Amino acid sequence: MRRFVALACWLGCLDVAAADYLPLPTAIFSSVLPADGKAAPASIAAFAMRTEPVTNAEYLDFVMTHPAWRRDRIPAVFADRTYLSHWESAESLGSKALPRQPVTQVSWFAAQAFCESEHARLPSWYEWEYAAAADGQRADARSDPAWRQRVLDWYGRPATTPLASIGGMPDVHGIRDLNGLVWEWVDDFNALLVSADSRDQGDADKAKFCGAGALSLQQKENYATLMRVAMLSALKASDTTRTLGFRCVREP
Repeated sequence: MRRFVALACWLGCLDVAAADYLPLPTAIFSSVLPADGKAAPASIAAFAMRTEPVTNAEYLDFVMTHPAWRRDRIPAVFADRTYLSHWESAESLGSKALPRQPVTQVSWFAAQAFCESEHARLPSWYEWEYAAAADGQRADARSDPAWRQRVLDWYGRPATTPLASIGGMPDVHGIRDLNGLVWEWVDDFNALLVSADSRDQGDADKAKFCGAGALSLQQKENYATLMRVAMLSALKASDTTRTLGFRCVREP
């Protein structure tokens, strides 16, 4: 997959306006996807995360300075037909894409290219899950039924509901809107339900069906996070949807 990032950057990766990134510390994190495919926690190195999702206004600046990523110029291999289709035109947002709303209908390729332009990258699943587990007081609020219910309540809203603007309450790390605004791309989205150790040959079905990896999912009471795993695993890198946005991470 990295070869696609290299090609994306070849099409144009220049600096855009600086964004706020805040550090998250090194952690040993109990993920819904065990690091060994069985029960081992994930070891996460320190990283810095964008405090908010990328907005329509920020992405418009990006396509204006990187015209290869305009919706009327992007190659079909990098995005499907609905890429930025809610914008009024290739160069303007219009009433259906407000400046402070998170940009959506962007492909994995496009999101990664934007992050490259900020000398950053898309987060790994473990990085995203670790950051999203926090609330305003705790680094890990997942055991709180009220926290889980708030996330599920958002998932239950109709997909036709207009997106809110960014700017929710910050969590304990100072990061906003990880839950309750949009789904978000992660770098390794297409490997989430594959056995963590490709050398594991004990079960031939794991090599045939990516969904077989779901058998080892942990924390099944954390249904909201498991739903996100399932959704991301079903995507292709060129897919776009009206509820899928992104944010970037970089080294601290």
